[in-house]
Amino acid sequence: MFISFLILSVSVYPQKYGLTSPDGKLTAGIEIDNGIYVALLKGRNAVIRLGNISLENSYVPEMNPGFRVQRISSRSVNETVSPEIREKEAAYINSYNELEIRFRGNYAVTFRLFNEGLAYRFTISGKDSLRIVKENLELYFETGDSLRFQSSETFNSAYETPYEHQRVQDIKTGRLISMPMLVEKTDGTFLMVTESDLYDYPGLWFSGTGESKLSAVNPPYPGSLTNTGSTYVRNQVAESLNYIAWVKGSRTFPWRIFAVAGKEEDLIENNMVWLLASPCALKDISWISPGVVMFDWWGKHNIYGVDFKSGVNTETAKYFIDFCAENDFRYFLFDDGWSSRDNLLQVVPGLNMEEVTAYAKSRGVDIMLWMVWHTLERQWDEAFSQFELWGIKGIKVDFMNRDDQPMVMYYERVAREAAERLMLVDFHGAYKPCGLSRKYPNVLTREALIEFEYNGWTSHDDPVHHNLLPYIRMFTGAMDYIPATMRNSTKENFRALGDYPMGQGTRAHAMALFIILSSPLTMLPDSPSDYYREKECTDFIRHIPVVWDETKLLEGKMAEYTVIARRSGNEWFVGAITDWNERVIELKTDFLQQGRYRLEAIQDGINAGHRAEDYKRIETEFRAGDVLKLNLASGGGWVARIVPM
Repeated sequence: MFISFLILSVSVYPQKYGLTSPDGKLTAGIEIDNGIYVALLKGRNAVIRLGNISLENSYVPEMNPGFRVQRISSRSVNETVSPEIREKEAAYINSYNELEIRFRGNYAVTFRLFNEGLAYRFTISGKDSLRIVKENLELYFETGDSLRFQSSETFNSAYETPYEHQRVQDIKTGRLISMPMLVEKTDGTFLMVTESDLYDYPGLWFSGTGESKLSAVNPPYPGSLTNTGSTYVRNQVAESLNYIAWVKGSRTFPWRIFAVAGKEEDLIENNMVWLLASPCALKDISWISPGVVMFDWWGKHNIYGVDFKSGVNTETAKYFIDFCAENDFRYFLFDDGWSSRDNLLQVVPGLNMEEVTAYAKSRGVDIMLWMVWHTLERQWDEAFSQFELWGIKGIKVDFMNRDDQPMVMYYERVAREAAERLMLVDFHGAYKPCGLSRKYPNVLTREALIEFEYNGWTSHDDPVHHNLLPYIRMFTGAMDYIPATMRNSTKENFRALGDYPMGQGTRAHAMALFIILSSPLTMLPDSPSDYYREKECTDFIRHIPVVWDETKLLEGKMAEYTVIARRSGNEWFVGAITDWNERVIELKTDFLQQGRYRLEAIQDGINAGHRAEDYKRIETEFRAGDVLKLNLASGGGWVARIVPM
């Protein structure tokens, strides 16, 4: 018989505890009475209620512990911590009040209340391994609260579906919802729900109930995997077992995060996912170098003005490498096609990997390789050793499309092995970031979103989507969106064109995404030929950093428009985008220190609403505090570099 850690038993005296955020604006009321229940409030207004918090397992303790509290401990932390990779900031404030409730039976639940939201996690401290059957958590909302989310038919998911927006009570029973998910309350408050410090345990999903309530659900432990079909889709779950995880008797479980935001700005500035993750496990990170990546997925077929046949071959690779070297772009990535998908040791004819890697080294460019995850797993030692011999500096691992326990463990195995070999990692076909990049800073970016490639076969990646990503997906960590295409289209002119995709929105919009959508590995989608042709825009892009000392949302409204400023040293870079509506933004520059500044910007041309490639480069001077008038076309944008004089 399966029973719960928190076994239902009669509690004569309900036990109540309170926790207040450091600034006093959030409170959490915790009640232990035949279960664990939490009410999170902002002022006097309820934000969310949590119920039925427990873990079920198949281990029956000798004595029924019930919900009998053995010990209560609390502490407060107020510190500044510096991330190894400055994805958003040079330093984060880590300030919270914590309450740990330890129960009889060697388990505990810990609550942390930040100014930015609530988190909780379980801890167990037994000797024997446990089979976790189920994790229980129910979220109760107010009637009318709505949810922005991604859904999937099954747990075999690439996490690349469009964001939906529904009232919670309208989400059908059993509908699977992946995280992060963003609640918009009737009073305008935002609530972000996600997780952090996920390791050796399945990811957390939610399921609709047909009410103003969502129930937690985890992917079951795989019983068997598929072995037919293309290499891309093999090794997905065919059959599942009746539990979600085998775990050690002593461990912590992932943090469940409920971040509260009064406005969009609070979502951009929230760092709870990183702060709650495990500290860096690497002793030396000096070799980790963020940078811009050119890759050949579409680009290899779109080269022109050369005297060689383009494709996956040595000549094309050198052409990419030369372009990277000329523009100080650090990496060139061989995407799908450089080897047999089933054999990473079998390089395709026409490509001399030893010659290419030696040439790249002579030009100061590092090489990365794409691969299907299960091919890497099958050839683990041989492949990693061969990559080392070639001098490969990073890998892009793709098509995992799962977050059950074995797959989550695989991510950490890849991160650890790559770090030992001094290689970076980019995960595609991946679940959302859950703090792994803090523990292993060589994991610089990942997918888990609809990104630029979707323009090849759908219309999902449009300017409305671009104005959702900063507030939802980017909350969890870096994302490999692939911005700054030179092939731009209006809403009316867009066509999905396979290996010759165009971006929806104007040229200035596409370039602004380089700043708005954060990634320490930022990939450019087009061929070198396109960027050579558009030299003025390329010269602008090459001066934009990929790591930052400070990040601010200057203006923004969910799904409509976004203006983000990022600082590197004493220079600021600002990106502004709008949806399909023309927009005039009066941009205040009081975020700058006093003084005069020189501004270089790419803005929508006067005809950008009809010809999306139309742009104008401007240079001007202004004084901090001046108001800059931004005229954005439909699907338009504006991107600027601001330097003190």
